[in-house]
Amino acid sequence: MRTDLLRFNGAVERDHAIDAWMNERGGELGDIARQWFEVMRNCGDEVRELLHDGCPVACLGDAPFGYVNVFTSHVNVGFFHGAALPDPARLLQGAGRFMRHVKLRPGMASNGSALSRLIDAAYSDIKARVEHG
Repeated sequence: MRTDLLRFNGAVERDHAIDAWMNERGGELGDIARQWFEVMRNCGDEVRELLHDGCPVACLGDAPFGYVNVFTSHVNVGFFHGAALPDPARLLQGAGRFMRHVKLRPGMASNGSALSRLIDAAYSDIKARVEHG
């Protein structure tokens, strides 16, 4: 079954609105969001970004692959095609048709290497989807 890719208009190389968003979120939660969005930003030269639904989104061109969002007590690191990602560490949460996320809380141990692999996999996945339909 083939599905059309979600596309966003307005993605840019570095969105200053995201920097402002990050600056408004201080403390440990803001630090967590900054750390993991920076990992997404560094996935490749084709990464673009924008604010969508009030949170920072990382795209390959105009096709989104990941986002971060800060809540009262946790940060979500999310993936637009997370249901298709390999997740041997079983970090992903959610039951939607496509999207999944990882919840991170200050002071709780997290599997950073597994989350980094998920981000890399999400980037590789969207790249394959864009290049090969």
